[in-house]
Amino acid sequence: MTGAQPNPDHDLQARAAELDPLEPVPDDALRELVTRDGSCMALYQHDQQPDWSGDEMTDRQLAARICADCPVQRECLELELRTSGAATLGVWGALPAEDVRALYPAWRARRDQAADQGGERS
Repeated sequence: MTGAQPNPDHDLQARAAELDPLEPVPDDALRELVTRDGSCMALYQHDQQPDWSGDEMTDRQLAARICADCPVQRECLELELRTSGAATLGVWGALPAEDVRALYPAWRARRDQAADQGGERS
């Protein structure tokens, strides 16, 4: 018996659905929350960006390290999908940019469907 193969489309749909409760939250409120409570923001204290030069980590490894215990991963991801969407760069909500870009169409489709249904989800 072989193990079940992962279904990337199902995973994207599930991840997009996790963000549904954040849909009514205004961008400014998300930005304030992520800026105040995001684990990555501690790296930017005193207006100094961390020096990543010479670092051999991939974005996926960096996301895993920095975002592992971040209390606002979903809010961060929601904000990035709203503001940059398919054009994202970097690490957001514990996902590297390629994963955020892959998630964007599923997230956008859910938002469009909700709008078409007057904000009601089935």
